[in-house]
Amino acid sequence: MAEIISGQDALDTLESSGNTGGNDKEFSSFKGGSKYVVKAIGTNDLFGFYNYGIYSKGGGGVPSFVAKKPSKKSDKGFPQEDLTSWDKAFLHHYENSKEFGDKESNEAYKYKPKLRFALGFFDLDSGERIVIDVSKNQANAIRKPLLKQAEKGKLGKVAFELEKESDGSVSLTPIVDLDDLTSKQQENFDKAPEEFKIEDFHGVNFEADEDEMLRRLVQSGFDVTKIGYEIPKPKEADGEGEKESAGEPLEISSDDLPF
Repeated sequence: MAEIISGQDALDTLESSGNTGGNDKEFSSFKGGSKYVVKAIGTNDLFGFYNYGIYSKGGGGVPSFVAKKPSKKSDKGFPQEDLTSWDKAFLHHYENSKEFGDKESNEAYKYKPKLRFALGFFDLDSGERIVIDVSKNQANAIRKPLLKQAEKGKLGKVAFELEKESDGSVSLTPIVDLDDLTSKQQENFDKAPEEFKIEDFHGVNFEADEDEMLRRLVQSGFDVTKIGYEIPKPKEADGEGEKESAGEPLEISSDDLPF
């Protein structure tokens, strides 16, 4: 089963200084220009996970996924044991890098497991729980005003505007006066659940087994024979044709970049 970093472990990972197939639930869209009016149920509605995939600004790339059988990693997220094919591709380039920022270093970053966080809120427009996928720096930026309101004892008394700009920056702005909400938003605010149950979303990521990871590694353009694999055979199409695997390319921000 894919690794999930929950509870205090997730908080420790989020607050540390180091770099670091689903169910019917899905991540809510949180791209540049996204805006939600939300209620925060608690301060610990989050979990962390290590994600693979390659973002391509012009489209394409490799859709994001998590490993069904994850590798063991150091506290800073460096793969150490039970390596996946993507971990081996990362290490192949990493070990050939002469200096930070060179071609091999940049290639290594493409295959590196990237620490991401899922944060949960209650959407006051839809009246449903939502979970967004963010980087570590983005998660910290969102949680700072959240914790500030919690310290004041006002967490359940204010709404928030959750927003992502086109440059990848994120914000969570308190709406102290609930009269500023629409009647529908006020109604949903009053009937919001008292508990979020973030565990319900642990299967939100697409989990790839090693065969699927290897196919995606070939899709990325990496020569898998360099790390001891044979080129895998294409998936057999079913009667309706081969279906595209789940997962979407990540929209990255500056803190996702290697330098």
